[in-house]
Amino acid sequence: MERSQQPATLGIDFGTSNSAAGILVNDKPYLIEVEAGKNTLPTSVFFDFETRKTSFGSFANTALMRGDEGRFMRSLKSVLGTSLMHEKRRMMGETLTFTDIISRFLSEVKTRAEAACHQSFDYALSGRPVHFHSNDAVKDQRALEDLKACYLRAGFKDVQFLYEPEAAAIANGNLARDNSIGLIVDIGGGTSDFTVFQMRQSGARNAANRLDVIASHGVRMGGTNFDKAISVDHVMPLFGKGSFIRTEMGKGALEAPNAMFNELATWEKIPFLYTKEMLRTVEHFRRLALNKPLFSRLYSVLEHQLAHEVAFAVERGKIQANKAGSAPSKIDLGFVEPELAAALTQENLVASLEELAVNIQTCAIETLKMAECNAARVDTVIFVGGSSLMTVIIEAMKTLCPKAQLQHKDAFTAIVNGLAIASSNEFGKNLS
Repeated sequence: MERSQQPATLGIDFGTSNSAAGILVNDKPYLIEVEAGKNTLPTSVFFDFETRKTSFGSFANTALMRGDEGRFMRSLKSVLGTSLMHEKRRMMGETLTFTDIISRFLSEVKTRAEAACHQSFDYALSGRPVHFHSNDAVKDQRALEDLKACYLRAGFKDVQFLYEPEAAAIANGNLARDNSIGLIVDIGGGTSDFTVFQMRQSGARNAANRLDVIASHGVRMGGTNFDKAISVDHVMPLFGKGSFIRTEMGKGALEAPNAMFNELATWEKIPFLYTKEMLRTVEHFRRLALNKPLFSRLYSVLEHQLAHEVAFAVERGKIQANKAGSAPSKIDLGFVEPELAAALTQENLVASLEELAVNIQTCAIETLKMAECNAARVDTVIFVGGSSLMTVIIEAMKTLCPKAQLQHKDAFTAIVNGLAIASSNEFGKNLS
């Protein structure tokens, strides 16, 4: 097939939950099949202790669900810029850091793309959130440096970065009217990003319209935060959160410490809970607990390394409750204990996510202020990312931009489409 004259640049959307890759073919974005029959790849890694092999994507998820003995990792992007990034851990006879693990994942994406396209890709144009860490400039810069180092270690000669909401604007910027104002609302797994842009129609025949990015902004908050809030509120009480533990001296009792439940509900921290020390701590709590069965469940989850399955169950329950509307829904935890489940209605889903939705709406307001644009001037709001489909997010944006048309076009692939388009422009340098 006929290609652009910029042949060696691969557009990569390295996401918290899913990743994708694309190139420009015949002036249109072409999404590469990175898994059999699929153009997205779960950002998951599984180290199989029995076969001594590493699997990626859906195969990693399947290995976890099948109960294979090994170590599962997800939300790798959330570790960028943190101290966890360079901590050394023994894994299948190797000493590895998250730099090694993320590099191997990116190398796998590169290898699969090269096999599918029958060519080498020496350069990458990668999406990035506007802020990896919204309240820490030093950590934010360190995260970008970490990600660049991972791309280079994965085998790319160089990598450039493009804000993810700006990539989505490039893919979806053909608004209905000249001088229309658009707002990209990109709610990913780990971050929420916004871009205000304006569409200027060229007027010339066969000439491309011009897209002007006015402002971009973001906050470290996304779908995994939604999952955590739901898990803490509705699942962790089934494992002891909020219950009481007798003091060893005297007759009093104290509430179980929240820290371990918060970590158990946080995707990227789960692998670090599977330790003998944590099992001893939970057994100690169980012995003193007023409600021992709750801590017996918690011990079982950690002993059998079921915490990721719990997180997946929360994610499924969130999606189901969001679709079900007023109908009753639940988080199925039958793999922990027969018939164990947490009720999750639309009403208590909204209650758990309300504070996060307000914070995300506030970030959108700040983006509009940066653009010196009144919300009433926004003609179109374009939702990108799986978590943008949550009702609380849609309602928050409706309230903010009441006159805007709402679009959910290519919510899961808009970013990689934009990266594919931009990758052809002199290694992503001339994006407009």
